[in-house]
Amino acid sequence: MNVPAWLKKIISHPFFKSSKTHIFLWLLILPVLAMFKDGNNFMIFRGVFWHTIHKLPLYVAYPAEYDDLNHYGVFFSTIIAPFSLPPVWQGMFLWLVALSAILYFAVKKLPGANTLFIYWFCANELLTALYMQQFNIAIAACILFSFLFIEKEKDSWAAFFIMLGVFVKLYSIVGLAFFFFSKHKTKFIGSLLMWSVVFFVLPMLISSPSYVLGQYVDWLRVLSEKNDSNMFAIHQNVSLLGMIRKISGIATYSDSYIIAVGMVLFALPYLRIKQYANLSFRYFILASVLLFVVLFSTGSESSGYITPLIGVAIWYTAAPWKRGKWDLALLIFVFVITSLSPTDIFPHIIRKTLIKPYALKALPCTLVWLKLCYELCTRDFSARQLSSVSEAKVTLESTPFLARFLTGFIR
Repeated sequence: MNVPAWLKKIISHPFFKSSKTHIFLWLLILPVLAMFKDGNNFMIFRGVFWHTIHKLPLYVAYPAEYDDLNHYGVFFSTIIAPFSLPPVWQGMFLWLVALSAILYFAVKKLPGANTLFIYWFCANELLTALYMQQFNIAIAACILFSFLFIEKEKDSWAAFFIMLGVFVKLYSIVGLAFFFFSKHKTKFIGSLLMWSVVFFVLPMLISSPSYVLGQYVDWLRVLSEKNDSNMFAIHQNVSLLGMIRKISGIATYSDSYIIAVGMVLFALPYLRIKQYANLSFRYFILASVLLFVVLFSTGSESSGYITPLIGVAIWYTAAPWKRGKWDLALLIFVFVITSLSPTDIFPHIIRKTLIKPYALKALPCTLVWLKLCYELCTRDFSARQLSSVSEAKVTLESTPFLARFLTGFIR
């Protein structure tokens, strides 16, 4: 069935394709909407800076200031510093805009990527992340930038973004997955070491060496304890690991068995060395990284799914072959269950009794990741390979996201 002319005209309107629309949506509308939510997490982040300045413990409760505990590395105190100096609500708004901006530009700079699709497909998930003021948005940007700079052969900058993420949240180490695409591996390794030293020392400038060393020890201890407490937590372990754990109800087995299987599936595509030359293959590896980092972490939260949602969008659009109806159905399944389930338009009873207790938000992304792994291991990514990055960009962005989405759905 063809799309009615009137509907095609609406969804093809320049409004949906304009970069001004995307900037206005991501850098103003969504941060403003997020300001109406509780700012407890921002108070935790703000506290990291002030507690570092006063050499107070970072990983204990401060019930007079905020609920919950800080789980970010002491280096985070230098990142949050500019947003901790203004009054709280001004600092929070600037923080939200900064998070949106870094991810917006990370997506925009990806060579040949269908940015139009990503901006619209991930807008609701970005709002979910902004509601929680989470650094997960910046982690997604760090992964994208590390891929981008390796593509541009600027390995020092790629290492910068990898280590920037690692010193805040350890699982950002997944950025090393792009090591095999680097043409300057020695420089890349050296840059990793250099930035590690810089980020390790930097918090000492606003505190002291002994304080920072002590906080790193406490950080590792707290992360270990948190991993144990996340097992059946309703708001944590929203991952493939958590979904299996919560559906089975079994606490005695080790997640390491599932992670080992996941690592094998993740690593197998790297054996296809001849495919490295294809941009679409490298994009699929990027999508796999973006999905893997959340699906295989017990610390994953609902607000962290901006990262795998970008991975799903890249998986769907970067294929050098025509996507079929089952792929489109899987894409819609991701959007409905993963992106819409935390919202009020989703049936509350289903969210309360199924989605949240059993971490089913991870299910659609898991299915995409498994299909992605299969395609990485079996498909020829040189088929219909576009002749250049610029040609890829023109082709991918020539059709509006809504037009492609609705046309495939109705047909």
